[in-house]
Amino acid sequence: MGERADEAPLLFWAEGPAVSAPPAAAEAGGSSGGGRRLGGGWSAAPWGGEGPEEAAGPPRAEAEEDQIVAVFVVTFDPRTGNMVEWCLPQDIDLEGVEFKSMASGSHKIQSDFIHQLEMPGHYSHLEAFYDDKKGVLPGSKGTSNSQQPVHWLPSIHRYMYPEMKITHPAGCMSQFIKFFGEQILVLWKFALLRKRILIFSPPPVGVVCYRVYCCCCLANVSLPGLGGTVPESKPFFYVNVADIEMLETEVSYVACTTEKIFEEKRDLYDVYVDNQNVKTHHEHLQPLLKINNADKEKYRRLNDQRQMLMYSQEVGDDCNSCEEDLFILFFMEQNNRIFQTLMEVSASQDKTLTADHARGMGLDPQGDRSFLLDLLEVYGIDVMLVIDNPCCT
Repeated sequence: MGERADEAPLLFWAEGPAVSAPPAAAEAGGSSGGGRRLGGGWSAAPWGGEGPEEAAGPPRAEAEEDQIVAVFVVTFDPRTGNMVEWCLPQDIDLEGVEFKSMASGSHKIQSDFIHQLEMPGHYSHLEAFYDDKKGVLPGSKGTSNSQQPVHWLPSIHRYMYPEMKITHPAGCMSQFIKFFGEQILVLWKFALLRKRILIFSPPPVGVVCYRVYCCCCLANVSLPGLGGTVPESKPFFYVNVADIEMLETEVSYVACTTEKIFEEKRDLYDVYVDNQNVKTHHEHLQPLLKINNADKEKYRRLNDQRQMLMYSQEVGDDCNSCEEDLFILFFMEQNNRIFQTLMEVSASQDKTLTADHARGMGLDPQGDRSFLLDLLEVYGIDVMLVIDNPCCT
């Protein structure tokens, strides 16, 4: 992927109105040249709200009670490895954060994401940031001055403090499409099936985080009441060996890693992506790796729409649309069409899904048969598939 994607920040700092933090403690970090990563930990919402209504409800004074509980800088020492170089407060327990905050191999590269740390070793701006935003951990008010341990979440991106906005560079989607080509239709099916997708790449990790973001955008569905029991596909962005115990409990995620050892730990993932090589060790998922005629047609239509958008932008007819919107809407409309058809068939008297239905959904009746069977099982849709198995004809 292009240099522009490498250098663009995944996060940026934006001052905004006081809002509630997510309903769990979290950390956020960024790295700069020299193998350092900074981060902060947040306490849980004091009113226990989990939805947007609850989060927006409390007055400003109450929201201000819930702020950052720690800031830290992690660096790599060639003799001792990853270590916490600086933190506030100084007596807070940050055990393990040095491994969760810095991608393996980061000390070998000159630059990756740069969030706030532009001058390694000079942390006065971080100290001022902490003094402005600092809060206390739940249950620590009225107790002794000793700090309670921070229970760090396994991924720095699992929950984002509301003032930290997820961003991506212009051209991110275009580079994703060019990098994977028709393989994005394979990733689309796995994402829609809520599989555990692990993307490997050596550092810098920034480029791969954009691929995690783009992959998550493949599975959007806007139909109401769909898949209430279907697990949420969590974007973890970066994981390492310190997250193995957590990954063992996850049923659906998209993540990236710089540690090759994960390829051997097959119980932690369903789909492994190494460069442009998408593979799975599950035999029943093997048919989904093949590109069929319907996939090629979808990829052609996607590129046609991209070309039309680019032309409209060049001649000045369309200054509002962007490629990201086109990309997300393309797959959302495809997903909506599939599930709308499946729900209509499920509500019919005979509940029979035919080859014509598959074609109407933009799928290959034979090539996507196993995909449809998995889709019906994952989303619990009561439909009888009457498309012959190609192996039996």
